[in-house]
Amino acid sequence: MKKSVKAMRKSTWNFILNATMTLCMFAIIGIGFLIKYTLLSGQDRKEVYGQNVELYFLNMDRHQWGTIHLYLSLVLIGLLIIHVFLHWKVVTAVYQKIIKVQFTKRIVAFSFAILCAILVIVPFFINPKVEVIKKGNGRQVTLVTDFDNTLNYFCTVN
Repeated sequence: MKKSVKAMRKSTWNFILNATMTLCMFAIIGIGFLIKYTLLSGQDRKEVYGQNVELYFLNMDRHQWGTIHLYLSLVLIGLLIIHVFLHWKVVTAVYQKIIKVQFTKRIVAFSFAILCAILVIVPFFINPKVEVIKKGNGRQVTLVTDFDNTLNYFCTVN
């Protein structure tokens, strides 16, 4: 096979891979916005519609869209792994240029790998705080925007 034909095939596959990753990313973002701002959670639904109703888009509720959101993110992770694998020479060449000292390279690579593993594995070991809902109060939502209380929660020494 001629080198130019092989290069064209590689660039075509790279383009398809990158375009598919981009579509996945934007679908994940769009579905996230759909879940957050259109298919509202219980308390928000009640405030907007005056009663507790179910909301659907394309005959799916927010939980079903959340499942699609998860599956698309898993597809994206797979595509990212393929992308890094196909560009491994570029990754290592840039890494070699950025960090000159061999020991530092190993420390940074090891730390990066450990951080990535922690971010993926830790959620499976988290035990949520469980509170009984008092009848008539509904679910009490703590917004992420309530940063002071969240910060106090993590900074409090027991």
